[in-house]
Amino acid sequence: MPFREYAIGEMARAGGCKVQTVRYYEKIGLLAEPRRTAGNQRIYDQSHMDRLAFIRHSREMGFPLPAIRELLELADDRSRSCARVDLIAQARLEEVESRIQRLRALKGELVRMIEMCRGGRIEHCRIIEVLADHSHARCLAKGHR
Repeated sequence: MPFREYAIGEMARAGGCKVQTVRYYEKIGLLAEPRRTAGNQRIYDQSHMDRLAFIRHSREMGFPLPAIRELLELADDRSRSCARVDLIAQARLEEVESRIQRLRALKGELVRMIEMCRGGRIEHCRIIEVLADHSHARCLAKGHR
């Protein structure tokens, strides 16, 4: 496979992000600084592209930047145990499961509000009544306070 180099715009397009995102990842140390041309233009190689793809995929899966930083550090040492990687992924899974539970509760509350309203006048609208109650006393979903 021939050696390929990328300008920052190509890198961003191929990585599915904006140029500013690439610069930001460099600034915070997730991406190594690329070499520069005599005109001070950034030139990236395949290792940068691979790392950007890893970061973007991790972000799509909802991993926070500190976890991604740690995952990258772990990935850089292929001989290490993956136990810490498992723990990071397990923590993300627990966050997702918690969010799913909160969303299910929220869905149930929305369904209940809509079923109790079903037309009529605003003065008797259950949806408006529940949303206007800042104490949340009329809301059954406890996870979105």
